Amino acid sequence: MYRYDGLDESGVARLTGAPRAILQQRVPTVMDLAHRLGEEGASTGTIVLADEQTAGRGRAGRAWISPPGAGIWLAMLMRPVSAPEGGTLAIRIGLAVRDALAVVSATLRPDLKWPNDIVVGGRKLGGILCEARWVGERIGWIAAGIGLNVHGPIAAELRDSAIAAADVDPGVSRLALLEAMVLRVAAAGRLIGPLSDAERERYLGALWMPPDTAPVVGLDADGALLVRGSDGGVVRRTEAA
Repeated sequence: MYRYDGLDESGVARLTGAPRAILQQRVPTVMDLAHRLGEEGASTGTIVLADEQTAGRGRAGRAWISPPGAGIWLAMLMRPVSAPEGGTLAIRIGLAVRDALAVVSATLRPDLKWPNDIVVGGRKLGGILCEARWVGERIGWIAAGIGLNVHGPIAAELRDSAIAAADVDPGVSRLALLEAMVLRVAAAGRLIGPLSDAERERYLGALWMPPDTAPVVGLDADGALLVRGSDGGVVRRTEAA
């Protein structure tokens, strides 16, 4: 049986508090496996971890490079009581992941790039992908994917825009991050309704956007970004430009 950094499936479940952990050495994408578990009736909070993805995907179908041993390639199965509003789930998971990174390392100092990226020093450390599946008119489940560059190496063509945690803090480990992150992400998945004022304030306080981005003036309760338009008015963005 495959062991993830020395732990078997029961060991990872105990470490993280997940009800069940599925470990794979190499898969096309953890997201597809999480959806299959959703179809089979797996419980909420079940996690899928792979050492390598050969066809990892990010937002808008973009490829996510996931070499063996380089990072955390995780999908969590969530069964919310109601469908999340707009982009609230990605916002909440982003806050949870940022909190976990801060617990594990005092030197990483991660920021959040709207709508679903974790950045350090203006370079991408990780990303979040939320995919819902419906059963008739009801939400069936959500696969929440998290990719974090932990050890690297970062591909040469991405070094200007991406970073690994170990580039800043060589002592960071995948298991320590998982221990700090999984229960926080599961808790974020149980939250329903619009973002609270406190959540919006926390997110805006951690927000990093490229210098050429329109000025940000706020975050709506459904997770939409509010920016200053060229005419001086406020524009709602629900998707990244």
